[in-house]
Amino acid sequence: MSLKNRFLIGTLASLAATLTGYAAAPACDADNGGITLPAGFCALVVADNLGTARHIAVNTNGDVYIALMDAGDKGGVMALRDTNGDGKFEVKEHIGTGSTTGVGIRNGYLYLAHPNTVERFKLTPGELKPAGDPEVVVTGLPGVRQHGDKGLTFDGKGKLYVNVGAPSNACQEKDRTAKSPGQDPCPILEHNGGVWAFDENKLGQKQEDGVHFATGLRQFPAITWGPDNALYIVMNSRDQLDVMWPGTFTADENAIRPAEPMFRVATAGANFGWPYCFFDYGLKKFVTMPEYGGDGKQSDKCGKFDQPVTSFPAHWAPVDVMFYSGSQFPAKYKNGAFIAFHGSWNRSPQPQDGYNVTFQPFEKGQPVAGKNEIFAIGFTGTDKLMNPNDAKFRADGVAQAPDGSLYIADSQKGRVWRVIYNGK
Repeated sequence: MSLKNRFLIGTLASLAATLTGYAAAPACDADNGGITLPAGFCALVVADNLGTARHIAVNTNGDVYIALMDAGDKGGVMALRDTNGDGKFEVKEHIGTGSTTGVGIRNGYLYLAHPNTVERFKLTPGELKPAGDPEVVVTGLPGVRQHGDKGLTFDGKGKLYVNVGAPSNACQEKDRTAKSPGQDPCPILEHNGGVWAFDENKLGQKQEDGVHFATGLRQFPAITWGPDNALYIVMNSRDQLDVMWPGTFTADENAIRPAEPMFRVATAGANFGWPYCFFDYGLKKFVTMPEYGGDGKQSDKCGKFDQPVTSFPAHWAPVDVMFYSGSQFPAKYKNGAFIAFHGSWNRSPQPQDGYNVTFQPFEKGQPVAGKNEIFAIGFTGTDKLMNPNDAKFRADGVAQAPDGSLYIADSQKGRVWRVIYNGK
């Protein structure tokens, strides 16, 4: 059977599922593919062993594109298609090369975000894999091994937004060196530690051609455009409070204090305080970083910075975020945010934490503080994880399917789950 005929059968099956409701949804795996979900939800593994899977893009016809953060020919994007309507992906096509973390579909183009570039491929209607060569949209972006991961999003009005992480923990004179003071002002912020906005349709742009949309950010591949016409970011906060400042901070404080904040940017010019301040999860306020004279209590350098809209526990390591717009899930999920927490190494010597997908509810356009819930868990395969590399899976991408179900990608083995609400 030709690919075109298989695609037609899959399209008809998908349409039948849409018309008949949940009864036609694909069957879930008995064990939900190894993860635990709230009552009424189940999951099936729709693809596996893809590589270091990161962000996800879903086309209107149901095709799925998974960014792969691998070097050379193993990077790029894996394109997936369901040809028989069973909800799983039988067809796989590899697109592009090089480490890729961000991926998006906009106006018939597939956009890929690499550490130093953003490129796009023209999608042909009905075809899974683009036929032509890539076009370079942005080149020359800063991106090194430390915090070089890129995410991307669109505002729907012609602008492309890209995160540029800071290649530093706290902008010290000697990075990650005990009691080395912070540079003031921090020179890194000129080209790093912020969001840049570009024309999504202009080719060959460089960083200086973009708009410096927000600053004071450390590392934040979790970036998306919200339903309230604003940019949302969930940031990885600073590491090693106790190691860098022994005698001032303990290992316990390092494990719980530097929250992972969610920020909202409605207009250009926001400043979120890195490296001068961090948002304290317990105190619910910015405190001055020790590199800039802070003792964990004072906030003398923090009054001028924009506040987060909510925050999450320390070292959960957010790597993707999306707003749910579907109708398959119960009404409380509408316009709320799903966040993929990859988990960090930085809670040591305590057990690691995070490694989940969390749901953050919104009401009247505002996050409901303190009401976030862990939506998917069980990725690590153990109740007490000490080494991140020992995790069985690590959530790294979230995206919505056309029918309102939810895709989750894993970066350890390249597994992809589809989460369905069946009300049971």
